Amino acid sequence: MPSGKIKWYEPSKGFGFIAGEDGEEVYVHASALPQGVESMRPGTKVEFGVADGRRGPQALAVTILESAPSVARAKRRPAEDTAQVLEDLIKVLERTADGLRHGRYPEPASGKRVAEAMRRLADELEA
Repeated sequence: MPSGKIKWYEPSKGFGFIAGEDGEEVYVHASALPQGVESMRPGTKVEFGVADGRRGPQALAVTILESAPSVARAKRRPAEDTAQVLEDLIKVLERTADGLRHGRYPEPASGKRVAEAMRRLADELEA
């Protein structure tokens, strides 16, 4: 069974192309994707059957071998740095909790900064 990588895939159009290991481009329609998969990221390694279509080779029954790494994962900071950010955020949250225990919400600007820091850290951990 031939294999290759997704060259590009446009979910709104429902098709894209696979760059086969032999260098040949193979058309891939949404109907050939695995059940429940609506889109494919460029660089995703796939295995597929091939049939001759009206305009050349067409992929059938695509199987995902390895997902392409996400852009967010490639851009995230080293784990050691993230650990330090997490420790600093814990200290800020403890100070915020202290104020809340005494019946004081943080000032709006301060609360907004804490919430933004939590969102950014959560995004980085999820990547």
